[in-house]
Amino acid sequence: MDGDTLYSIGDLARRTGLTVKTIRFYADRGIVPPTDRSPAGYRRYDIDAVARLDLVRTLRELGLDLASVRQVLDREASLPGVAAAHAEALDVQIRMLRLRRAVLTAVAKRGSTPRETELMHKLAKLSDDERRRLISDFIDDVYGGLDANPEFVALMRAMAPELPDDPTPEQVEAWVELAELCQDPDFRAGVRRMAEYQAAERAAGDTTGLHQELVELVREEVGRALAAGIDPTSRRAEPVLGALLPRYAQVFSRPDDADLRRWLLERLEVAEDPRAERYVQLLSVVNGWPVPETLVPVFDWLTRALRARLPG
Repeated sequence: MDGDTLYSIGDLARRTGLTVKTIRFYADRGIVPPTDRSPAGYRRYDIDAVARLDLVRTLRELGLDLASVRQVLDREASLPGVAAAHAEALDVQIRMLRLRRAVLTAVAKRGSTPRETELMHKLAKLSDDERRRLISDFIDDVYGGLDANPEFVALMRAMAPELPDDPTPEQVEAWVELAELCQDPDFRAGVRRMAEYQAAERAAGDTTGLHQELVELVREEVGRALAAGIDPTSRRAEPVLGALLPRYAQVFSRPDDADLRRWLLERLEVAEDPRAERYVQLLSVVNGWPVPETLVPVFDWLTRALRARLPG
């Protein structure tokens, strides 16, 4: 068959693998119009129409809408430009499909109620900017107007949640729990109390920062006591306090006396809400970071040890 050959719509269907109905649909909308008509009025198509129809089928299989297909065929838009736009749209769709898969997997795992499922889906599909804003609003609420601990506040702002494009169900669950935690009025009030205490301490001259060295010392000394099964209220706990309290006295420039113990106990009681640590753990899961080891048992042991040695 040469370039002068004309095909019936049935020939075209057999040649392209499309149905007669589909070809008529494209013809009626002017996407692949007939080249000519037979004396009886039947549609006829030339070899260019065959090529045009093959391109239409390919573009449709790639997901392009009819309006875009027509623009390409009529040279109103370049094929590379249209392809790039649709590739970007597909990226968004793929991301949403991955997110939905993770949400549905988490729902199945948790046995969520319809309300929990709705909330999970709503929170999971927030944009990166919306997630950062949620955390920023939380930080502004609990630390706003206070000179509490600038280093720590700056660190919290820098540790924004970055849910990946293909999150695991665990990351979706962690983000939902983190978002709910940040919006919990009771948690916000508790963190605000911590911030107010820190601000008061700074106003009184404590500007020594995050005290990471002390945290590591407590982890080491109390960790050994926990491993050995030492009761914090027993006499066997005395050497542990003997290793810790002088260092606290040195760092905070205080005498190593009963007032130091009362002051340290107050600090621990203000910060004893385990949800503060949970916040960091959830953020780590969302961002794919190593989850910090819990220090709740460590500081609980130290709190009990101090409380047992002070008047009621």
